[in-house]
Amino acid sequence: MDIYKEALELHKEFNGKLGVQSKVSLNTPNDLSLIYTPGVAEVSRAVANNQDDIYKYTMKSNTVAVISNGTAVLGLGNIGAHASLPVMEGKATIFKRFANVDAFPVCIDATDVDEFVNIVKKISVSFGAINLEDIAAPACFEIEKRLIEELDIPVFHDDQHGTAIALLGAFINALKLKNMKAQDAKVVLSGAGAAGITVAKILLQYGVKDIVVLDSKGILHPKRSDIVSNKFKLEIAKMTNPNGVTGDLSQAVIGADFFIGVSAPNILTADMVKSMAKDPVIFAMANPHPEILPDVALDAGAFIVGTGRSDFPNQINNALVFPGIFRAILDERIPKVTENMKIIAAEALADSVRELSPSNIIPSLFDEYVPFNIANAIKELNLKNAQN
Repeated sequence: MDIYKEALELHKEFNGKLGVQSKVSLNTPNDLSLIYTPGVAEVSRAVANNQDDIYKYTMKSNTVAVISNGTAVLGLGNIGAHASLPVMEGKATIFKRFANVDAFPVCIDATDVDEFVNIVKKISVSFGAINLEDIAAPACFEIEKRLIEELDIPVFHDDQHGTAIALLGAFINALKLKNMKAQDAKVVLSGAGAAGITVAKILLQYGVKDIVVLDSKGILHPKRSDIVSNKFKLEIAKMTNPNGVTGDLSQAVIGADFFIGVSAPNILTADMVKSMAKDPVIFAMANPHPEILPDVALDAGAFIVGTGRSDFPNQINNALVFPGIFRAILDERIPKVTENMKIIAAEALADSVRELSPSNIIPSLFDEYVPFNIANAIKELNLKNAQN
């Protein structure tokens, strides 16, 4: 049985992957009196008198909403809110397994930004944090920005920031193996959607000076008339491409040290890899089919190859990142995920690799220390910030 048929059978057998389990016993009339009427009235009175006590007396302190409208589901595109539910269930399962965070999938059938934002705001009372997922650009940028501004709990769009942090962790370790500094690396980034733009920004923040970003029509630069109306692409175009390179991917990768793909399958050829600098690094992260297959890239001279897939070495996946980040922000009641936290998380991820090698630049998803390494690093940063 292939993996797709096996997945269908699994989901059919269990009617999905999630259920609800009580933390307390309900076996006697006294149990019922404590968890429901009349005892629960005192708990509600306590929260009514001090709203912050909701964190003390309810599930809010350890609960995340995993929210999507299904407009950009992994590798499948705009398949709608209903079809996004299996993916959101899977993400909630990862939250619980790797960080003991109670996560609930919330699939919202709304593509209008105002409507979506208003719905999330109305349901946010029950949750300690919001994880946005699989929402198409450019709406995702506006949705996240507004929710961060308008809610009193942290909001984190994982397709943007989880992907960028995981990529930066792999990038840091690749730099170590290449004995190269970030400011000396020439990077080509294919993909100018939610993930691509955010990856570019975190690399710039880390110190990379030379990044060329491409979308499906070629290299981004401020004089491209077709991006003037897209403020997000125009912004990143102004921040990157310091040498004013124009053209397509084949021209962009000449002499490049790194290729990073968050775009489309099979767009990077062996000849393009051969045109790159000595010992190039390829992060081909399109899912489920990467921009180039690892064996093809390695045969063409690649030094390090990473993908988003679990059946190849160096799986660069945001599931390495979000459990630890949310564990920290829930434990510490951190109101906002800052840019410094993202860098710290990436460095903690990189440091989690015990035996660094070209085929082992990123830890396994099943390395149980990773979420807590990331969480502890963020907690330490938060403590330092509080002391300053």
